[in-house]
Amino acid sequence: MNRRTNLLCSFLLTFCGVLFGQQTQVKQDQISLLTLKKDFVVNDDVVLHFNTTSKAKFSMYATNSYGSSLVNGIKKDDKISFQLPTYITRKRGVLHWKVFNNQNIAIQGNINIKPQQRASSLEMYLGPPSIEAGGKDFSMLVTIPTDTLDNPLLENTNVAVKRQFLNDKKSATIKVNNLIAYQNIYSPLQAGRMLLATNHLQKNSVELDLTIAPAIPEKFQIFFKRNHNYADGNQITTFYTSVLKDKFNNVVSDGTLVYFFITNSKNAVLKTFGQTVNGVAKAKMIHPDKAANWSVKAFVDGIAESKAIYIKYQQAVQDFNIVFKEKNTKIQVGPFKSFMNQIIPDGLNVKLSVTKHNKVVKVYYTETKKGFSNFILNKNFYEKGNYTLKIEAAGLIKTFEKIALW
Repeated sequence: MNRRTNLLCSFLLTFCGVLFGQQTQVKQDQISLLTLKKDFVVNDDVVLHFNTTSKAKFSMYATNSYGSSLVNGIKKDDKISFQLPTYITRKRGVLHWKVFNNQNIAIQGNINIKPQQRASSLEMYLGPPSIEAGGKDFSMLVTIPTDTLDNPLLENTNVAVKRQFLNDKKSATIKVNNLIAYQNIYSPLQAGRMLLATNHLQKNSVELDLTIAPAIPEKFQIFFKRNHNYADGNQITTFYTSVLKDKFNNVVSDGTLVYFFITNSKNAVLKTFGQTVNGVAKAKMIHPDKAANWSVKAFVDGIAESKAIYIKYQQAVQDFNIVFKEKNTKIQVGPFKSFMNQIIPDGLNVKLSVTKHNKVVKVYYTETKKGFSNFILNKNFYEKGNYTLKIEAAGLIKTFEKIALW
């Protein structure tokens, strides 16, 4: 019984000693915050004051999003003060601090560093720089009001957005949210250029411009003009469109490509194109060299198309002569005369096909010069015998059978 009593007494004495020792340590290291202010403005002198009865040396560890610093305290009587370095108080946000002694944290907390209330600069961004008229497409304007130390201003700070378009001026207020203020700028129905700017108190941004481009064109018409309707292979037919407009009556942008597809009676397709100037596109095509009927249709690639127009070209060359010389090895074709009995311009294509026993031996191509075209058959190439010669020009075909060479 006495042994158990002795053990219990020893345990109680030990526990009291430990408890007494802890209370003594806490009392020795006791420190309390005297500074009640929690909010500071950037670039303020931030000094935190504490009350302590301990003779130990305290240090403060301060950290925020910009960096960290270890600060030594200045003690006077039962008070100790810590002045935070300016390089971490120049940035807005929450600053955390811890006061410690011998690597044991004695007390910790945080303060708020707020930006200045007046903007020193207004950064502004706009994109995309060009949108389509019609009220559905939009560009986003983003502005970042910052103070003299480049800190974004407080949440819900008002920023005025001003816009000018044609004869209309508007102003709206947006608020800073998550460090920025933004607004979606929807396109009006008309095409043109919109000017944008922002303002906060007495600070104004630079001017930005937003291009409102016309929407896609609607269906349109095409027309043609020419000097005459003869297929001379020389003159030019000009195709042109009506003024291309979108559904809001805006003239399409200059440079819009319009393709003209020409289909002839043999379903062969020719293509030419032009770019719009003041909404009208023009393209040219040389006349055919033989009678033809054309169907012409225009397209703005993948967007709009015209109705087809039909053009007829009359035969210009009605006939031509052929003269064989020097044992049929030299062939003169012409003269070629046009619709007024005039010599046709140089450059009409003439084709000569030489066949034997229904097999093509050789094909020659040449162009007229001063109304004539000439072919020379090389005797070293052809065996002695009879050949069939077929000459094609201006849509006319003349065939000569059993032409003896040599």
